[in-house]
Amino acid sequence: MDRDTFAYSTKFFRDYTGPSRGASCQPHEHVDYIEKPETFTYADFFKDYLIPNDPCVFSAKFTEGWESRRKWVTPDGKPNFEYLLHSFGEAVVPVANCDVKEYNSNPKEHLKLKDYINYWKEHIKKSYRSARGCLYLKDWHLQRTFSDHDVYTTPIYFSSDWLNEYWDAIAVDDYRFVYMGPKGSWTPFHADVFRSYSWSANICGKKKWLLFPPGQEEHLRDRHGHLPFDITAPELKNSNLYPRYAQSSPPVEIIQEAGEIVFIPSGWHHQVYNLEDSISINHNWVNGCNVAIMWSFLQDELAAVQREIREWKDSMDDWHLQCQVLMKSYTGIDYKEFYNFLKVIAENRIFVLENHHAEEEASRHSYRAAISGLGMLHAVFDLKRTAKVLTSLNANEEFKKLTPEALSPPPQALLHRLKAAIDTSSAP
Repeated sequence: MDRDTFAYSTKFFRDYTGPSRGASCQPHEHVDYIEKPETFTYADFFKDYLIPNDPCVFSAKFTEGWESRRKWVTPDGKPNFEYLLHSFGEAVVPVANCDVKEYNSNPKEHLKLKDYINYWKEHIKKSYRSARGCLYLKDWHLQRTFSDHDVYTTPIYFSSDWLNEYWDAIAVDDYRFVYMGPKGSWTPFHADVFRSYSWSANICGKKKWLLFPPGQEEHLRDRHGHLPFDITAPELKNSNLYPRYAQSSPPVEIIQEAGEIVFIPSGWHHQVYNLEDSISINHNWVNGCNVAIMWSFLQDELAAVQREIREWKDSMDDWHLQCQVLMKSYTGIDYKEFYNFLKVIAENRIFVLENHHAEEEASRHSYRAAISGLGMLHAVFDLKRTAKVLTSLNANEEFKKLTPEALSPPPQALLHRLKAAIDTSSAP
Protein backbone atom coordinates (compact mmCIF):
# COMPACT_ATOMS: atom_id res chain seq x y z
CA MET A 1 0.00 0.00 0.00
CA ASP A 2 1.42 3.37 -1.00
CA ARG A 3 1.00 6.60 0.97
CA ASP A 4 -1.68 7.99 -1.33
CA THR A 5 -3.82 4.87 -0.89
CA PHE A 6 -3.24 4.91 2.86
CA ALA A 7 -4.33 8.54 3.08
CA TYR A 8 -7.36 7.90 0.87
CA SER A 9 -8.50 4.90 2.93
CA THR A 10 -7.96 6.73 6.23
CA LYS A 11 -10.14 9.59 5.01
CA PHE A 12 -12.84 7.22 3.77
CA PHE A 13 -13.19 5.17 6.95
CA ARG A 14 -14.10 7.90 9.40
CA ASP A 15 -15.93 5.50 11.69
CA TYR A 16 -16.11 1.74 11.93
CA THR A 17 -18.80 1.35 9.25
CA GLY A 18 -17.69 4.06 6.86
CA PRO A 19 -20.08 6.38 5.02
CA SER A 20 -22.89 4.37 3.36
CA ARG A 21 -20.61 1.34 3.52
CA GLY A 22 -22.28 -1.67 1.92
CA ALA A 23 -25.68 -0.03 2.10
CA SER A 24 -26.08 1.38 -1.40
CA CYS A 25 -29.13 0.19 -3.28
CA GLN A 26 -28.44 2.25 -6.38
CA PRO A 27 -28.62 0.27 -9.63
CA HIS A 28 -25.39 -0.36 -11.53
CA GLU A 29 -25.53 -0.17 -15.31
CA HIS A 30 -22.26 -1.93 -16.08
CA VAL A 31 -19.32 -3.75 -14.53
CA ASP A 32 -15.76 -2.67 -15.27
CA TYR A 33 -13.52 -5.05 -17.21
CA ILE A 34 -9.84 -5.12 -16.23
CA GLU A 35 -7.82 -6.09 -19.28
CA LYS A 36 -4.08 -5.86 -18.53
CA PRO A 37 -2.29 -7.12 -15.39
CA GLU A 38 0.78 -5.02 -16.15
CA THR A 39 -1.13 -1.73 -15.91
CA PHE A 40 -3.53 -2.54 -13.04
CA THR A 41 -2.06 -2.14 -9.56
CA TYR A 42 -3.10 -3.27 -6.11
CA ALA A 43 -3.73 0.39 -5.27
CA ASP A 44 -6.06 0.66 -8.29
CA PHE A 45 -8.12 -2.28 -7.08
CA PHE A 46 -8.11 -1.10 -3.47
CA LYS A 47 -9.34 2.42 -4.26
CA ASP A 48 -11.66 1.69 -7.19
CA TYR A 49 -13.34 -1.57 -6.12
CA LEU A 50 -12.60 -2.69 -2.55
CA ILE A 51 -13.38 0.59 -0.82
CA PRO A 52 -16.47 1.54 -2.90
CA ASN A 53 -17.61 -2.12 -2.76
CA ASP A 54 -18.14 -2.42 -6.52
CA PRO A 55 -17.80 -5.55 -8.70
CA CYS A 56 -15.40 -5.97 -11.60
CA VAL A 57 -14.17 -8.64 -14.01
CA PHE A 58 -10.53 -9.51 -14.63
CA SER A 59 -9.52 -10.78 -18.06
CA ALA A 60 -8.14 -14.27 -18.70
CA LYS A 61 -4.65 -12.75 -18.81
CA PHE A 62 -4.68 -12.71 -15.00
CA THR A 63 -4.91 -16.54 -14.83
CA GLU A 64 -3.01 -17.67 -17.92
CA GLY A 65 -0.04 -18.96 -15.89
CA TRP A 66 -2.09 -21.22 -13.62
CA GLU A 67 -1.47 -24.97 -13.75
CA SER A 68 -5.22 -25.60 -13.61
CA ARG A 69 -5.69 -23.54 -16.79
CA ARG A 70 -3.11 -25.72 -18.55
CA LYS A 71 -3.85 -29.19 -17.17
CA TRP A 72 -7.51 -29.23 -16.17
CA VAL A 73 -8.70 -28.20 -19.62
CA THR A 74 -8.54 -30.01 -22.96
CA PRO A 75 -7.27 -28.23 -26.10
CA ASP A 76 -10.88 -27.56 -27.14
CA GLY A 77 -11.69 -25.86 -23.82
CA LYS A 78 -13.58 -28.71 -22.13
CA PRO A 79 -12.93 -30.18 -18.65
CA ASN A 80 -10.02 -32.62 -18.83
CA PHE A 81 -11.75 -35.53 -17.13
CA GLU A 82 -8.83 -37.91 -17.56
CA TYR A 83 -6.36 -35.59 -15.84
CA LEU A 84 -8.80 -34.90 -13.00
CA LEU A 85 -9.46 -38.63 -12.55
CA HIS A 86 -5.75 -39.41 -12.46
CA SER A 87 -4.93 -36.62 -10.01
CA PHE A 88 -7.93 -36.54 -7.67
CA GLY A 89 -10.19 -39.47 -8.56
CA GLU A 90 -10.31 -41.01 -5.07
CA ALA A 91 -11.11 -37.71 -3.33
CA VAL A 92 -14.52 -37.49 -1.66
CA VAL A 93 -16.39 -34.39 -2.83
CA PRO A 94 -19.69 -32.65 -1.92
CA VAL A 95 -22.31 -32.75 -4.67
CA ALA A 96 -25.61 -30.82 -4.78
CA ASN A 97 -28.71 -31.75 -6.76
CA CYS A 98 -29.77 -28.60 -8.62
CA ASP A 99 -33.16 -30.10 -9.46
CA VAL A 100 -34.28 -30.44 -5.83
CA LYS A 101 -35.16 -27.69 -3.36
CA GLU A 102 -34.79 -28.61 0.30
CA TYR A 103 -35.02 -25.98 3.07
CA ASN A 104 -34.30 -23.23 0.54
CA SER A 105 -31.14 -24.92 -0.75
CA ASN A 106 -30.09 -27.94 -2.79
CA PRO A 107 -29.59 -31.23 -0.90
CA LYS A 108 -26.04 -32.57 -0.92
CA GLU A 109 -24.41 -35.97 -0.95
CA HIS A 110 -20.77 -37.03 -0.92
CA LEU A 111 -19.25 -38.98 -3.80
CA LYS A 112 -15.79 -39.94 -4.93
CA LEU A 113 -14.68 -37.60 -7.68
CA LYS A 114 -14.32 -40.55 -10.06
CA ASP A 115 -17.99 -41.42 -9.53
CA TYR A 116 -19.06 -37.82 -10.05
CA ILE A 117 -17.07 -37.58 -13.29
CA ASN A 118 -18.60 -40.84 -14.50
CA TYR A 119 -22.03 -39.32 -13.82
CA TRP A 120 -21.01 -36.11 -15.63
CA LYS A 121 -19.87 -38.01 -18.73
CA GLU A 122 -23.12 -39.96 -18.79
CA HIS A 123 -25.13 -36.75 -18.26
CA ILE A 124 -23.47 -35.24 -21.34
CA LYS A 125 -24.15 -38.38 -23.40
CA LYS A 126 -27.83 -38.16 -22.47
CA SER A 127 -28.04 -34.57 -23.71
CA TYR A 128 -27.89 -33.26 -20.11
CA ARG A 129 -30.99 -35.21 -19.06
CA SER A 130 -29.69 -37.76 -16.58
CA ALA A 131 -32.29 -39.57 -14.49
CA ARG A 132 -30.20 -38.58 -11.45
CA GLY A 133 -30.87 -34.91 -12.12
CA CYS A 134 -28.40 -32.08 -12.54
CA LEU A 135 -25.61 -32.66 -10.02
CA TYR A 136 -23.16 -29.89 -9.14
CA LEU A 137 -19.87 -30.40 -7.30
CA LYS A 138 -19.74 -27.45 -4.89
CA ASP A 139 -17.58 -26.22 -2.00
CA TRP A 140 -14.79 -28.77 -2.46
CA HIS A 141 -11.82 -27.85 -0.23
CA LEU A 142 -9.27 -29.05 -2.78
CA GLN A 143 -6.49 -26.71 -1.66
CA ARG A 144 -6.74 -27.93 1.93
CA THR A 145 -6.62 -31.60 0.91
CA PHE A 146 -4.07 -31.32 -1.91
CA SER A 147 -1.87 -28.49 -0.67
CA ASP A 148 1.14 -29.94 -2.51
CA HIS A 149 -0.53 -29.36 -5.90
CA ASP A 150 0.36 -26.06 -7.56
CA VAL A 151 -3.14 -25.51 -8.92
CA TYR A 152 -3.29 -21.69 -8.93
CA THR A 153 -1.78 -18.57 -7.41
CA THR A 154 -3.99 -16.12 -5.54
CA PRO A 155 -3.75 -12.77 -7.36
CA ILE A 156 -2.20 -10.03 -5.25
CA TYR A 157 -5.45 -8.03 -5.37
CA PHE A 158 -7.08 -10.68 -3.14
CA SER A 159 -4.09 -11.41 -0.91
CA SER A 160 -5.22 -9.44 2.15
CA ASP A 161 -7.41 -12.36 3.17
CA TRP A 162 -8.25 -12.40 6.87
CA LEU A 163 -10.71 -15.31 6.71
CA ASN A 164 -8.23 -17.84 5.42
CA GLU A 165 -5.43 -16.33 7.50
CA TYR A 166 -7.45 -17.04 10.64
CA TRP A 167 -8.82 -20.46 9.73
CA ASP A 168 -5.40 -21.63 8.56
CA ALA A 169 -3.95 -20.46 11.88
CA ILE A 170 -6.35 -22.62 13.89
CA ALA A 171 -6.16 -25.47 11.32
CA VAL A 172 -9.92 -26.06 11.34
CA ASP A 173 -11.35 -24.95 8.02
CA ASP A 174 -10.79 -22.71 5.03
CA TYR A 175 -12.81 -20.71 2.53
CA ARG A 176 -11.14 -21.84 -0.69
CA PHE A 177 -13.32 -23.93 -2.96
CA VAL A 178 -13.49 -25.70 -6.31
CA TYR A 179 -16.79 -25.94 -8.19
CA MET A 180 -17.39 -28.30 -11.15
CA GLY A 181 -20.64 -28.79 -12.95
CA PRO A 182 -22.38 -29.53 -16.24
CA LYS A 183 -24.21 -27.07 -18.41
CA GLY A 184 -27.44 -26.17 -16.62
CA SER A 185 -26.10 -26.45 -13.07
CA TRP A 186 -26.65 -23.36 -10.95
CA THR A 187 -26.43 -21.76 -7.51
CA PRO A 188 -29.60 -20.28 -5.97
CA PHE A 189 -29.97 -16.67 -4.81
CA HIS A 190 -27.73 -15.83 -1.84
CA ALA A 191 -25.13 -13.50 -0.35
CA ASP A 192 -21.78 -14.93 0.69
CA VAL A 193 -20.78 -16.25 4.10
CA PHE A 194 -20.29 -13.51 6.75
CA ARG A 195 -21.11 -11.03 3.95
CA SER A 196 -17.55 -11.58 2.78
CA TYR A 197 -16.04 -10.66 -0.55
CA SER A 198 -15.62 -13.46 -3.05
CA TRP A 199 -13.63 -13.99 -6.19
CA SER A 200 -14.39 -16.69 -8.72
CA ALA A 201 -12.03 -17.73 -11.51
CA ASN A 202 -13.47 -19.74 -14.39
CA ILE A 203 -10.95 -22.43 -15.32
CA CYS A 204 -13.13 -23.51 -18.23
CA GLY A 205 -16.68 -23.00 -19.42
CA LYS A 206 -19.01 -20.02 -19.24
CA LYS A 207 -21.14 -18.59 -16.42
CA LYS A 208 -23.96 -16.10 -16.11
CA TRP A 209 -24.08 -14.01 -12.94
CA LEU A 210 -27.11 -12.02 -11.77
CA LEU A 211 -26.05 -9.50 -9.12
CA PHE A 212 -28.00 -7.16 -6.85
CA PRO A 213 -26.23 -4.39 -4.91
CA PRO A 214 -26.81 -4.24 -1.14
CA GLY A 215 -30.31 -3.06 -0.32
CA GLN A 216 -31.92 -4.23 -3.56
CA GLU A 217 -32.65 -7.64 -2.01
CA GLU A 218 -35.17 -5.97 0.31
CA HIS A 219 -37.49 -5.48 -2.68
CA LEU A 220 -37.30 -9.21 -3.40
CA ARG A 221 -38.67 -10.45 -0.07
CA ASP A 222 -42.03 -12.19 0.05
CA ARG A 223 -44.86 -11.06 2.32
CA HIS A 224 -43.32 -13.10 5.17
CA GLY A 225 -39.94 -11.39 4.76
CA HIS A 226 -38.18 -14.34 3.13
CA LEU A 227 -35.83 -14.02 0.18
CA PRO A 228 -36.56 -16.05 -2.96
CA PHE A 229 -34.82 -19.29 -3.83
CA ASP A 230 -34.80 -18.42 -7.54
CA ILE A 231 -35.02 -14.78 -8.61
CA THR A 232 -36.18 -15.81 -12.10
CA ALA A 233 -39.24 -17.69 -10.79
CA PRO A 234 -42.50 -16.33 -12.27
CA GLU A 235 -44.22 -16.13 -8.87
CA LEU A 236 -42.07 -13.10 -7.98
CA LYS A 237 -44.32 -11.06 -10.27
CA ASN A 238 -47.31 -11.93 -8.09
CA SER A 239 -47.76 -8.81 -5.95
CA ASN A 240 -49.76 -10.76 -3.37
CA LEU A 241 -46.72 -12.96 -2.72
CA TYR A 242 -43.95 -10.42 -3.37
CA PRO A 243 -45.47 -6.99 -2.67
CA ARG A 244 -42.28 -4.97 -3.31
CA TYR A 245 -40.96 -6.79 -6.37
CA ALA A 246 -42.18 -4.06 -8.74
CA GLN A 247 -39.84 -1.60 -6.97
CA SER A 248 -36.74 -3.71 -7.66
CA SER A 249 -34.19 -2.85 -10.33
CA PRO A 250 -33.01 -5.41 -12.89
CA PRO A 251 -29.94 -7.35 -11.80
CA VAL A 252 -26.45 -6.56 -12.99
CA GLU A 253 -25.66 -9.32 -15.48
CA ILE A 254 -22.17 -10.68 -16.12
CA ILE A 255 -21.25 -13.32 -18.69
CA GLN A 256 -17.99 -14.83 -17.47
CA GLU A 257 -15.77 -16.55 -20.03
CA ALA A 258 -13.03 -19.12 -19.47
CA GLY A 259 -10.04 -17.75 -17.55
CA GLU A 260 -11.83 -14.64 -16.30
CA ILE A 261 -12.18 -13.71 -12.63
CA VAL A 262 -15.32 -12.11 -11.20
CA PHE A 263 -15.00 -10.03 -8.03
CA ILE A 264 -18.20 -10.04 -5.93
CA PRO A 265 -18.26 -7.33 -3.25
CA SER A 266 -19.64 -7.63 0.28
CA GLY A 267 -23.36 -8.04 0.64
CA TRP A 268 -24.14 -8.33 -3.07
CA HIS A 269 -26.78 -11.04 -3.46
CA HIS A 270 -26.37 -13.13 -6.58
CA GLN A 271 -27.49 -16.15 -8.56
CA VAL A 272 -25.16 -18.05 -10.90
CA TYR A 273 -25.68 -20.35 -13.89
CA ASN A 274 -23.26 -22.58 -15.76
CA LEU A 275 -24.00 -21.98 -19.45
CA GLU A 276 -21.43 -24.63 -20.41
CA ASP A 277 -19.62 -27.46 -18.62
CA SER A 278 -17.59 -25.42 -16.16
CA ILE A 279 -14.90 -25.55 -13.49
CA SER A 280 -14.16 -22.64 -11.18
CA ILE A 281 -11.91 -21.77 -8.25
CA ASN A 282 -13.45 -19.55 -5.58
CA HIS A 283 -12.37 -17.81 -2.38
CA ASN A 284 -14.39 -16.03 0.26
CA TRP A 285 -12.39 -13.37 2.05
CA VAL A 286 -12.57 -10.50 4.51
CA ASN A 287 -10.11 -7.67 5.11
CA GLY A 288 -9.92 -4.22 6.63
CA CYS A 289 -12.31 -2.78 4.05
CA ASN A 290 -15.25 -5.04 4.91
CA VAL A 291 -14.60 -6.37 8.43
CA ALA A 292 -17.14 -3.84 9.78
CA ILE A 293 -19.73 -5.29 7.41
CA MET A 294 -18.95 -8.75 8.81
CA TRP A 295 -19.41 -7.42 12.37
CA SER A 296 -22.71 -5.75 11.44
CA PHE A 297 -23.89 -9.02 9.87
CA LEU A 298 -23.04 -10.98 13.03
CA GLN A 299 -25.04 -8.53 15.15
CA ASP A 300 -28.01 -8.97 12.80
CA GLU A 301 -27.66 -12.76 13.00
CA LEU A 302 -27.63 -12.75 16.80
CA ALA A 303 -30.68 -10.48 16.87
CA ALA A 304 -32.49 -12.92 14.56
CA VAL A 305 -31.66 -15.84 16.88
CA GLN A 306 -32.83 -13.87 19.90
CA ARG A 307 -36.14 -13.16 18.21
CA GLU A 308 -36.50 -16.84 17.37
CA ILE A 309 -36.16 -18.06 20.97
CA ARG A 310 -37.31 -15.00 22.88
CA GLU A 311 -40.18 -16.92 24.51
CA TRP A 312 -37.63 -18.81 26.65
CA LYS A 313 -35.64 -15.76 27.73
CA ASP A 314 -37.15 -15.49 31.21
CA SER A 315 -37.18 -19.24 31.92
CA MET A 316 -33.63 -20.06 30.77
CA ASP A 317 -30.74 -18.95 32.99
CA ASP A 318 -28.14 -19.21 30.22
CA TRP A 319 -30.39 -17.89 27.46
CA HIS A 320 -27.74 -15.49 26.14
CA LEU A 321 -25.23 -18.37 25.90
CA GLN A 322 -27.73 -20.55 24.06
CA CYS A 323 -28.23 -17.71 21.60
CA GLN A 324 -24.50 -17.77 20.89
CA VAL A 325 -24.55 -21.56 20.41
CA LEU A 326 -27.44 -21.33 17.96
CA MET A 327 -25.84 -18.43 16.15
CA LYS A 328 -22.64 -20.44 15.65
CA SER A 329 -24.60 -23.45 14.37
CA TYR A 330 -26.40 -21.26 11.81
CA THR A 331 -23.63 -18.85 10.88
CA GLY A 332 -20.37 -20.68 11.61
CA ILE A 333 -19.05 -18.21 14.19
CA ASP A 334 -20.05 -16.64 17.51
CA TYR A 335 -18.92 -13.49 19.30
CA LYS A 336 -16.04 -15.13 21.17
CA GLU A 337 -14.66 -16.64 17.99
CA PHE A 338 -15.03 -13.31 16.25
CA TYR A 339 -12.87 -11.84 19.00
CA ASN A 340 -10.28 -14.59 18.45
CA PHE A 341 -10.43 -13.85 14.73
CA LEU A 342 -9.62 -10.18 15.36
CA LYS A 343 -6.89 -11.19 17.81
CA VAL A 344 -5.06 -13.37 15.26
CA ILE A 345 -5.26 -10.64 12.64
CA ALA A 346 -4.01 -8.02 15.09
CA GLU A 347 -1.15 -10.10 16.49
CA ASN A 348 0.20 -10.97 13.04
CA ARG A 349 0.33 -7.30 12.09
CA ILE A 350 1.78 -6.18 15.39
CA PHE A 351 4.52 -8.77 14.86
CA VAL A 352 5.25 -7.45 11.38
CA LEU A 353 5.43 -3.84 12.57
CA GLU A 354 7.65 -4.70 15.53
CA ASN A 355 9.94 -6.93 13.46
CA HIS A 356 9.86 -5.29 10.05
CA HIS A 357 13.65 -5.54 9.79
CA ALA A 358 13.66 -9.27 10.60
CA GLU A 359 12.67 -10.44 7.11
CA GLU A 360 13.97 -13.98 7.63
CA GLU A 361 11.77 -14.50 10.70
CA ALA A 362 8.69 -13.15 8.90
CA SER A 363 9.35 -15.33 5.87
CA ARG A 364 8.93 -18.48 7.98
CA HIS A 365 5.28 -17.56 8.48
CA SER A 366 3.44 -17.37 5.17
CA TYR A 367 0.82 -14.85 6.26
CA ARG A 368 3.30 -12.59 7.99
CA ALA A 369 5.37 -12.69 4.82
CA ALA A 370 2.28 -11.76 2.80
CA ILE A 371 1.55 -8.87 5.17
CA SER A 372 5.12 -7.65 4.79
CA GLY A 373 4.76 -7.92 1.02
CA LEU A 374 1.79 -5.55 1.04
CA GLY A 375 3.83 -2.99 2.97
CA MET A 376 3.99 -1.55 6.46
CA LEU A 377 1.29 1.01 5.70
CA HIS A 378 -1.12 -1.82 4.89
CA ALA A 379 -0.36 -3.40 8.26
CA VAL A 380 -1.11 -0.07 9.95
CA PHE A 381 -4.35 0.28 7.97
CA ASP A 382 -5.36 -3.23 9.04
CA LEU A 383 -4.63 -2.45 12.69
CA LYS A 384 -6.66 0.75 12.55
CA ARG A 385 -9.65 -1.10 11.11
CA THR A 386 -9.24 -3.93 13.63
CA ALA A 387 -9.07 -1.43 16.49
CA LYS A 388 -12.28 0.29 15.35
CA VAL A 389 -14.25 -2.96 15.14
CA LEU A 390 -12.72 -4.35 18.35
CA THR A 391 -13.72 -1.16 20.17
CA SER A 392 -17.30 -1.66 18.97
CA LEU A 393 -17.27 -5.35 19.95
CA ASN A 394 -15.89 -4.55 23.40
CA ALA A 395 -18.69 -2.01 23.98
CA ASN A 396 -21.40 -4.41 22.78
CA GLU A 397 -23.82 -5.37 25.58
CA GLU A 398 -24.21 -8.96 24.35
CA PHE A 399 -20.43 -9.42 24.24
CA LYS A 400 -20.14 -8.08 27.80
CA LYS A 401 -22.42 -10.91 28.99
CA LEU A 402 -19.81 -13.46 27.81
CA THR A 403 -17.23 -12.47 30.48
CA PRO A 404 -14.75 -11.10 27.93
CA GLU A 405 -12.30 -10.25 30.73
CA ALA A 406 -11.61 -14.00 30.96
CA LEU A 407 -10.41 -14.11 27.36
CA SER A 408 -6.69 -14.25 26.67
CA PRO A 409 -5.68 -11.52 26.34
CA PRO A 410 -8.65 -9.51 27.60
CA PRO A 411 -10.04 -7.27 24.83
CA GLN A 412 -8.98 -4.09 26.61
CA ALA A 413 -5.40 -5.32 26.81
CA LEU A 414 -5.39 -6.24 23.12
CA LEU A 415 -6.79 -2.81 22.26
CA HIS A 416 -4.00 -1.19 24.25
CA ARG A 417 -1.40 -3.19 22.27
CA LEU A 418 -3.10 -2.33 19.00
CA LYS A 419 -3.14 1.38 19.68
CA ALA A 420 0.44 1.34 20.92
CA ALA A 421 1.58 -0.39 17.72
CA ILE A 422 -0.30 2.17 15.61
CA ASP A 423 1.08 5.11 17.61
CA THR A 424 4.68 3.91 17.34
CA SER A 425 4.47 3.20 13.61
CA SER A 426 5.89 5.72 11.17
CA ALA A 427 2.54 6.03 9.37
CA PRO A 428 1.02 9.52 9.19
